[in-house]
Amino acid sequence: MGRDIAVFNAGSSSIRFAIFDRALAGADPAPRWRGRVEGVGHRRHFVVSDAAGSPAVEESTGDHAREFDHAEALERIIAWLDASGAAAGLGGIGHRVVHGGRRFTAPVVIAPDILEELDALAHLAVLHQPHNLRTIRALAARLPGLIQVACFDTSFHLSQPPLARLIALPAEWRERGLERYGFHGLSYEHVAGALPARLGAAAAGRVIVAHLGNGASLCALFAGASVATTMGFSTLEGLAMGTRCGSLDPGVLLHLLREGLTLAQLEDLLYHRSGLLGISGTSHDMRELLASADARAALAVEFFVYRIAREIGSLAAALGGLDALVFTAGIGEHAPAIRARVIESCRWLDLELDEAANGRGGPRLTTPGSRVSAWVIPTDEELTIARHTVRLLAGS
Repeated sequence: MGRDIAVFNAGSSSIRFAIFDRALAGADPAPRWRGRVEGVGHRRHFVVSDAAGSPAVEESTGDHAREFDHAEALERIIAWLDASGAAAGLGGIGHRVVHGGRRFTAPVVIAPDILEELDALAHLAVLHQPHNLRTIRALAARLPGLIQVACFDTSFHLSQPPLARLIALPAEWRERGLERYGFHGLSYEHVAGALPARLGAAAAGRVIVAHLGNGASLCALFAGASVATTMGFSTLEGLAMGTRCGSLDPGVLLHLLREGLTLAQLEDLLYHRSGLLGISGTSHDMRELLASADARAALAVEFFVYRIAREIGSLAAALGGLDALVFTAGIGEHAPAIRARVIESCRWLDLELDEAANGRGGPRLTTPGSRVSAWVIPTDEELTIARHTVRLLAGS
């Protein structure tokens, strides 16, 4: 058996992967390669970089190329694994799986019966869970014999108090699993682990982490543990996202059903045609929206920031105050204009933006006199998955 670990993170519009050296006992797995296929459902962009970040492969399809799907994206990654020889050195594979439900509260070695249970949760994470599980099955067929590990986004939020997980429905529905689970947990787990090195003593206090990407949520941490988050029963709740609506009045759903939408049409509307894409009418990509002169694009950006600022206020209330705000993920790490607008919207919390620091990408974004500090801390879900995978392989 090889000593390397492959990690797969199949998202709604991309597949990220990495190859890690299992490393010595007690040391972090060391990255050998990192790669991604972006633009799934649109035009493919495939990149693989070495441990130093230097591109080894970079290819894009033309503007008029046909759309491609997750299966084709995965085939391109597997072809690279075979051609590069990386597949031959693997000793195990770790996966991000978005929803673990009530049963899967920690990473597990995958078996057929577990896959069946995870299939039953797919309707709660429509943009992710089917792709997560399809990737697992495809790799089991192409690389049989390798142990595969599932790491769950929902696990990190088990520290939340029962009140934060409650949905105001009759008990019979709660007993059938209707509660607030929370997501992006692997990202929050990584950031929580990185807080002490950046924040010092404040890491043990009241921190809100903003995971802002095509999927977006906020998480309130106290002493590094989740106490509240904006996503709940499904990945629809909370902030407006690339194509997802975020929170809305349930009466809107009843109205749409009365207007004649089928369940499938309603699901497609809420997951695929809403959010930034729905408001702008043109794009779900924040880079394109920020560069656009279209008033609808500007409105989409304004609403995105407005919802973030409102939810920061909500989570600050849940924490009883705020010591630090952290930005992470694609938009959070790479969109200074969005960070600036969010911080300016939260001046009432005694956040004072350092414009030069924000333009540089931080890591600290606020002035020395700002009572609440703001930071950029890059997330690394793949490293978090690799750590869990190594631990489970050692015990298998």
